[in-house]
Amino acid sequence: MVVVLTLITIVAGAALAYVNYATSAQIEKIKAENLAKGIKQVMGVDLNADFQYTTEEVGDYTFYRSDLGTAIQSTTNGFGGALKVLVGFDKEGTVLGYTILEHSETPGLGAKASEWFQKGQKGDITGKNPGTANFTVSKDGGDIDAITASTITSRAFLLAVQNAYEELNKQQQPDGTSAATQQEGGHDR
Repeated sequence: MVVVLTLITIVAGAALAYVNYATSAQIEKIKAENLAKGIKQVMGVDLNADFQYTTEEVGDYTFYRSDLGTAIQSTTNGFGGALKVLVGFDKEGTVLGYTILEHSETPGLGAKASEWFQKGQKGDITGKNPGTANFTVSKDGGDIDAITASTITSRAFLLAVQNAYEELNKQQQPDGTSAATQQEGGHDR
């Protein structure tokens, strides 16, 4: 009995390893296509248009820079695990759009983040700048409505957007200090 179960386990493991090996290239290709589509989407570019951008990895963030602005990939922990967000910012730091790249949130609740914060929806973040708006849920005194019955996911999503914005600001400041121009007398302009 032990020998038969061991053989079945070995055969099943080998079959799974083969399927994983055989499909890994196709899975990576699909992920790359979805990322390219996501970058166009968050930057407000027609999906069929030719769109050029450069890629730069800085710590835990990936930047996709273009003439329109910057898309940033940011990850935080949601209710069910990692929540990977791609958010597009114009040159002033205003949110152009976003897409959820990966999540483990509860279907029907936290999974609503892919739509809840989109343009025209109840928690709409497009057109808002995390530097001037309070990008926390209204329950915590912020400006954004949380997903009904999914406050933890909402907090995690907004934190990912806020973190991306803060990292964008760090990268735009060459010496790590304030980007504000100093006038005579030391006052910010």
